[in-house]
Amino acid sequence: MATVMRQFLDNSYLYGANASFIEDLYEKYLVNPQSVAEAWREYFDRIQVLPGNAAKDVAHAPVVESFVQRAKAGQLGGQARTLPAEPVTPERLQVAALLLVTAYRIAGSRWATVDPLKRMPRPGIPELEAGFYDLSEADLDQTVNAGSFVGLDRTSLRNLLQALRDTYCRNIGFEYMFISERAQRQWIQERIEPVRATPEFPPEQKKRLLQKLTEAEQLERYLHTRYVGQKRFSLEGGESLIPSIDELIQRAGGNGVQEMVIGMAHRGRLNVLVNVLGKMPKDLFLEFEGRQASELPSGDVKYHNGFSSDISTSGGPVHISLAFNPSHLEIVDPVVEGSVRARQRRRDDKTGDQVMPVLLHGDAAFAAQGVVMETLNLSGTRGFGTGGTVHIIINNQIGFTTSDPRDTRSTIYCTDVAKMVEAPIFHVNGDDPEAVLFITQLALDFRQKFHKDVVIDIVCFRKLGHNEQDEPLITQPLMYKKIAQHPGTRKLYADKLLAQGVIAPEEPEALIKQYRAMLDAGQQTVSPVLSNFKSKFAVDWAPFLNSKWTDAADTQVPLAELQRLAERLTTVPEGFKVHPTVLRVIESRKQMAEGKLPVDWGMAETLAYASL
Repeated sequence: MATVMRQFLDNSYLYGANASFIEDLYEKYLVNPQSVAEAWREYFDRIQVLPGNAAKDVAHAPVVESFVQRAKAGQLGGQARTLPAEPVTPERLQVAALLLVTAYRIAGSRWATVDPLKRMPRPGIPELEAGFYDLSEADLDQTVNAGSFVGLDRTSLRNLLQALRDTYCRNIGFEYMFISERAQRQWIQERIEPVRATPEFPPEQKKRLLQKLTEAEQLERYLHTRYVGQKRFSLEGGESLIPSIDELIQRAGGNGVQEMVIGMAHRGRLNVLVNVLGKMPKDLFLEFEGRQASELPSGDVKYHNGFSSDISTSGGPVHISLAFNPSHLEIVDPVVEGSVRARQRRRDDKTGDQVMPVLLHGDAAFAAQGVVMETLNLSGTRGFGTGGTVHIIINNQIGFTTSDPRDTRSTIYCTDVAKMVEAPIFHVNGDDPEAVLFITQLALDFRQKFHKDVVIDIVCFRKLGHNEQDEPLITQPLMYKKIAQHPGTRKLYADKLLAQGVIAPEEPEALIKQYRAMLDAGQQTVSPVLSNFKSKFAVDWAPFLNSKWTDAADTQVPLAELQRLAERLTTVPEGFKVHPTVLRVIESRKQMAEGKLPVDWGMAETLAYASL
C-alpha cells in the first residue's frame, strides 16, 4: 500500500487543482471501466485491491442523487422516516454501513449518556439512524462488511449498529475524528472498538475504585460536620476525580514517568491534598482551626496551598508536585508547563517521557479564560512544549450560578477550545467510575505514545453551592432538585458491586468506618507515601524553610563572574557567520564587558539571566 500511495503522491497529474477532473473520470470508471483510457483503468484497478479496502468502491452518483431528491422533498433533518420494506442492492447497503461507521465516530458523542443528572434530551441526529440512508427494518438483518470498525468483520447491519451505539453512545463520548494524523485516530479506534468502550476490570481494581470513592466522599462529609459553614470548595458530586488521578499516577509510574506537576484551582483541592498526595489530615485540621497561620509564609488560604510528595508505583517512586494556586482561574497553567519544561531540561528529558504535566480545570473556566488557549497554543512548539499535557475537566455543569450552556459559551462542549491543537477529547459520566478509569488509562497511554495534549471531561455535578456558604436553590432550583435526589456516586457504585457479588454486604460500611477512624486520628490516608526517598534531581529547600518572605536576599554577583559570563555571551562560535547588524551589537557588548562602554539595559538584562 505504501508503494502505491507513494506513486500516487509522486504523480504531478494528481495535483489538487485536477481533483474535479479525476473525480469525474473515476465516476465513469465505476459505472463502466471500459469507458476510460487503459492507463487510467489500470491505475483505478490498483486502487480497488489495496490492502485494507473492505470492498470494491461503488458509483457515488446514485447515492448523491438520492440525497438531492430527499433534500428537495424536505426529508433531510428531523427524525428518520419509517420506510417501506423494499429491498436495496448489496452495494447501497454496504455504502450505508460504512457511512454509519463514520457518522457514529464523528457524532456519536452527542448521544452519549454522559450527564449523571440526565437534564438534556437527546438531540435529533438523523445520520445516526438507519432510516436516514433509506434502509428499512428488514434491511437491518442483511449481512454487510463492517469496514474499518475494529472487532467486527462480516455481520448483520443490526449488529453493526448496536456495536456502534455500545461504543460511542453509552457513558463515554469520544471526540477524535478531527485529528489529522490517521495513525492517532486508528490507535484510538483499536483501543475502544473491540471492547465497545467497556472493558472488564478485575475484582481487586473494582474494590480499589470503591475505596478511593469512599475516601473522596467521606473527607468532604467529615469536614462538613466538623467545620460547619467554613469554605472548602467541596468536591461532592465529582468524587470520581480522586480515583482518576490515583490511576493516572500509578499508570504513569508504570510507564516510566518519574515526576508529575499538577495545577488546579480551588474545587476539590483539599481532597486531592489528603487523598492523592498524602497530606496529613491533622495538618489540614490545624489550618481549618487557624492554628498554623504563623507558619504559612504566603498568608494564603488553605484551598490555595501547594504540596509535594513521593508516591510508590509499580515502576518506582513518582515525585508529585501540586502547584500553589493563585485566585485567578487558569493562570497557573503556564506556570505548571514552565515548571515541567525546566524539570525536563534538568533531566535531559527531550521527549517528555519522564516528567509530565497534569492540569485540572473547571468547565466554565476552561471555556472562558484566554490563558487556556494561549497555553494550548504553546503546547506543540519547540521552545515551550512539554511532550503533552493531560487535562482533566471537573465539569460540574455550572459556573458559579450559571448552568445553561447557552449563557456561558458559543460551543457545544466546554472542551472545544482543545480542538485547536487536535487533542482528543473524552467525555465521561462521573457516575460511572469504571468508565472514568478506562478513559484515564486511555488518555495516559495516548499522551505517552504521541506526546500530545489529551482531555478528560468528567461530567458530574456540584452538590453544594459555589462555596459552602452559598444556597444554590435560589439561583438554580430545578437543577438542585435533581441533585437533592441523587444518592451519590459511591452509593451507586457500591450497589453495583454488591449486585455483581464483588463485595460482601457489610464492606461498604466497613470502608467508611475505617476511613473516618483514620481521620479522627489525623493519620495519613494515602499508602505508601515515601518519606525517606530522595531523588538526585530533588531541590533542597531546607535553607529557605526558616526564612520570612520579607527577609532581604543577597543578589550580588562577583565582578569576576560577571566578566566571565560577559565573555561567554559575546563569543561567536567558530565557523559561525554572524549577520552584520547582530555583529555590531555583539562587538559593542564586548566593549561593555571590557569597561570601554557603559553597560546598557539589554546587556544588563542578559547578564542577569546568565547569572541565574
